[in-house]
Amino acid sequence: MIFSFLKSNAKYNENQRLAKHVDKLESEVARYERIFKGSRGYGFVDWDLASQIMYWNGAFWQFLGYNEDDMLGISDPYRLADFVHDEDKKILNNSIRMLLRGEAKADVILRVRKKVSGYIWAALRVEAERDPAGWVKNISGIVFDISKIKLTEQALLVSEARHERIIRSSRDGVWEWSVDKGEFHYSNRCWELLGYDEDDDVITKGRDKWKVWRSLMHPEDIPVFDKALRSHMKFRTPFDVEYRIKGKDGEWKWVRGRGQVVFDENGNASRMSGTNMDITKLKLAESRVIQAKEQAEKANRAKSEFLSSMSHELRTPLNAILGFANLLSTDNSLTEEQRTSMREIIRAGNHLLQLVNDVLDLARIEAGRMGVNIELLSPVEVMTECIELVKPQAEARGISIECQSNGANNHYVSADRMRVKQVLLNLLSNAIKYNKKGGFVRVCFDVLDESKIKVSIVDSGKGIPLDSQGDIFKPFNRLGEEGSNIEGAGIGLVITKTLVEQMQGTIDFKSEPGKGSEFWLEFPARKIEEVVNAEQVEIEAELVVEELQPEFDAAINVLYVEDNPANQRLLEQVLARYAMINLTITAEPMEGIYKARKEHPDLILLDIDLPELSGHDVVKILKQDAQTKDIPVVALSAKAMAHDIARGKESGFDDYLTKPFDLNRFLKLCNELFAETA
Repeated sequence: MIFSFLKSNAKYNENQRLAKHVDKLESEVARYERIFKGSRGYGFVDWDLASQIMYWNGAFWQFLGYNEDDMLGISDPYRLADFVHDEDKKILNNSIRMLLRGEAKADVILRVRKKVSGYIWAALRVEAERDPAGWVKNISGIVFDISKIKLTEQALLVSEARHERIIRSSRDGVWEWSVDKGEFHYSNRCWELLGYDEDDDVITKGRDKWKVWRSLMHPEDIPVFDKALRSHMKFRTPFDVEYRIKGKDGEWKWVRGRGQVVFDENGNASRMSGTNMDITKLKLAESRVIQAKEQAEKANRAKSEFLSSMSHELRTPLNAILGFANLLSTDNSLTEEQRTSMREIIRAGNHLLQLVNDVLDLARIEAGRMGVNIELLSPVEVMTECIELVKPQAEARGISIECQSNGANNHYVSADRMRVKQVLLNLLSNAIKYNKKGGFVRVCFDVLDESKIKVSIVDSGKGIPLDSQGDIFKPFNRLGEEGSNIEGAGIGLVITKTLVEQMQGTIDFKSEPGKGSEFWLEFPARKIEEVVNAEQVEIEAELVVEELQPEFDAAINVLYVEDNPANQRLLEQVLARYAMINLTITAEPMEGIYKARKEHPDLILLDIDLPELSGHDVVKILKQDAQTKDIPVVALSAKAMAHDIARGKESGFDDYLTKPFDLNRFLKLCNELFAETA
């Protein structure tokens, strides 16, 4: 009875234990089921080779868009390859074959097809379970989505390849310095820059690469390098330094080193990476540019000296020509015919002087400005000359040119003849170049309200596209003709517009695609009668002479230091007409200084080119002497360059008169200096 009870109780306890175990198993299974279902992007597989069924758990396939009906095909081992990218099927089959032949594990990276479209990258990690005979019973494992990792990996590979291409194409050497370890790494390219290769002892015999590199640097450049490095490490300034280093051939190479330090969380330098660029050719080119610049400056100085000398040589005879001509023009005993001849001499002399001034205008030459020289000219006459010049070009293409003056022959404009010609030639040339064969060019003049002349140039070409008309006066714009055989750089109209506006004119156009274009210019105009009257006034103005202020209380004593006899005679005869001016002349600078101290004149006229002492030396002596420092000293020289005048002012001259001698200016100067004593 007791035994039966005990036996029954033991069975009850066993059932209870089994029930708890079952509950635990069911709980664990449920937990795993929840994990499988919640493992988005993960799948768990158990392939039973006996039944040839693949049991899948997890949400991997649902993640790819497949449903329960699709799982029948996915669970068939013979159809699994259908869901793998064609290029990766061989990888899958080889991995399965290796497991069946004895491998215990397999890690496979492949692309798995999504249901709708595209693929994802997946990692399959499985193990094989074998029976006692060694045959594979099951292959179990996990598959999961690694697309993000793979895309990151591919991006990294692309980035690395890009950087490698950039570095390879730049032909720069790469280096890295482990600051904490004190180790340097130089790429082979660094040494190739110096002419070495991998077999050279300098980089294979085990020496410290930085010490080897530093030993090859030019001694003068090492401090520069060290300073740049310290500044970068301490103040975080960019590390960018150029230095010389000796190549294998014994020649100095120029290297541009650039780098960047990486600092740790404590602010200490941990690593520095950078590049070395061979700039030897650049430095040689730079040296050639510097030499060329020095030669250009030397040539420019020589040019200035030549122009200064030419100015002196031209102005000296002009001084006599214009001086004596002006002197004779004031002689009341001259007949009208003689006065007319004197006007012509003065006109020609002034014209020659203006030419000299234009050529010698250093400021204009050195500034590179495209200046204009305004004069009165007939636009019809200039246009006629231009048409004759472009006729061969027009005839070659069978283009006719017609010119209608429309009464503009009797009008003049104030402009630069050469620049007007340049403008008209450019417009005529364009009208011919962009015209059609057998077309026409028509030039029309119109007088607008007797105050303006309009010049129109019309062509029968194909016109300018509407979308290009806003860019017509922009530089390097060919208006769609870049690929044509029509020559040009697209800057002619830009220059034309600038020149026209410099001459107070305007330019505009209109164009209709397929029918042609019209460009027109407008300039202020003057009638021929006005021009004649203006020229007469100009002639009379040449003969008007400044007058001294009436009746000075005392005579003006002028000391003139000049070694040229003709210049002495000219000034002597000119000033002899003014009784209140006493002129003393000396050819010797030392004698001039002596007379200035002894006689204390009211005004000293001083030439620059004097024997023994130059005018600059004399004026400095006079201005430093207490007895003469307050006497006005005025230069009278044929040296008329801008720098000559500036140097004269620096030397101490109170004013600077240039030859030819300008009587009006001299008398005006006397009025300014001595009028208060009247």
